[in-house]
Order: sequence, then C-alpha cells, then structure tokens
Amino acid sequence: MSFRFLNAGDTALTIEFGDGVERRLLAAVSALDVALSQAIASGGLRGVVETVPTFRSLTVIYDPLLTSRAAIEAGIRAALGAPVTLDRRRGRLWQLPVCYGDQLAAGGPDLGDLAAACGLTPAEVVRLHASLTCEVYMLGFLPGFPFMGDLPAVLSRPRRSEPRLRVPAGSVATAGTLTAIYPYESPGGWHLIGACPLPLFSAAWPQAALLRPGDRVRWRAIEVAEYRQLVAEMAERRASPWPPREFLLDAAVDG
Repeated sequence: MSFRFLNAGDTALTIEFGDGVERRLLAAVSALDVALSQAIASGGLRGVVETVPTFRSLTVIYDPLLTSRAAIEAGIRAALGAPVTLDRRRGRLWQLPVCYGDQLAAGGPDLGDLAAACGLTPAEVVRLHASLTCEVYMLGFLPGFPFMGDLPAVLSRPRRSEPRLRVPAGSVATAGTLTAIYPYESPGGWHLIGACPLPLFSAAWPQAALLRPGDRVRWRAIEVAEYRQLVAEMAERRASPWPPREFLLDAAVDG
C-alpha cells in the first residue's frame, strides 16, 4: 500500500495512507500502530511520546531531545515492513441505550428529515440503526467522541448544510457512512436521530474515554422513561472512578 510522510511540527511525524474513510486504510493504520507499539515495548524505537491513529493516517509524537525525525522515520519504515497479525477480537463489545426520535425535546430532531431523504419511514431508520454493530474507528473532535462505521448505504447522507451552534450532550448522530455520540454540548453538523444517557468521558476514570478504537457497539432502543431513569443513575458517574461498565457485553477481550 502506498503512503507518504508529512511533517507535523518539530515533534511529530504523520504517515498517511490515503484520503478517504475505508476499512483497508483503517487496517493499515491499525497494523502500523501495533507494529510501532511492539517496537517501542522492545526498546527498538526510543523517544516516542504517543501515537495518534485516525481513519487514514497515524501521527507519531516524539521527544526531540531523545530522538530525531530521521530516526523516527527509519523506525516507521521498519515497522511498515514487519509482519503483524491483528486480533480482530481485541476490541470490546458494548450495548449502548438510545432514545430515538422526538420522544425527548431536542433528542432526535433530524430523524424525520433524514428518513425522508433516505426514502424511509422514521421507524425504518430506527430499526436499521438499532440493528447495527458498529466499530469505533477513532476518537476525535471532542474528548471521547467516537467515530463509528459503517452505516448501510441507504442511511448514508452528507452532513447538514447548516450546522447547529448547540448539539446537546449525548446526541446520537449520523453523517455519511458514520455514526457517533456527542459526549458534550458543542456545535455540530451531523443528523441527530436520538440520545444516549451515558457519559462517555471523564478524567476521573482509569481510562478517560469509555470507548476506544477497535471497540464494537451495539444499540438498544429505549423509551423516554428508561432514558430519564438512566440519566438520573448516571448523574454522578462522570465524577466517580467507576465508568458505566455494566453496558459492556464482552469483557473477555478487555485489556
């Protein structure tokens, strides 16, 4: 697979595999990330502070007092040539509750318009979305914001032409072939189809983000009464050291 190196300041280097959202590019990024982790663990790549994977690229942040760009590039090239076996079960499996549609004020205001644009009824959109098992491709935009794929083609629509200034925290949304949950209130241009009552990020947790790349997410449609009950139950979880792991279905591959 072709790639190119991009400078990212004087303490980082990016390896880019393509310019789209494709599973083959994500697989290449994951393989390189694993290979670099192994090289770092064995002491063969000194000075690396952090690796940051995206859909199509991996940024390596390094300490210029301990290493150099040339050494990092050489280490990356060596890692690209190393055989790596990805364990497709390394991600955890979650089941997250969603209150779909307009049962809540501002909970899913775009469900009707999205359904019409897709040539479906709102109930069909909910059924299709709730039947998916989505993979977390990457975190970004906001702390703990999970970009997840892949939506079926029938649900794939571009972002809204006019982004909102305020998207409520917990909003479940779609854009293109991706779906996501907004961990915090923020501006946003995705189509809002529901709301999830769980916190997704807390500095008080051992792992600050609830989800991580490689995890898989199933959805469970809930009614407004259960949503409100869960919101009340989760109110203190963001400040506690215990993330909502009761929604973790498969902890056997947790690490």
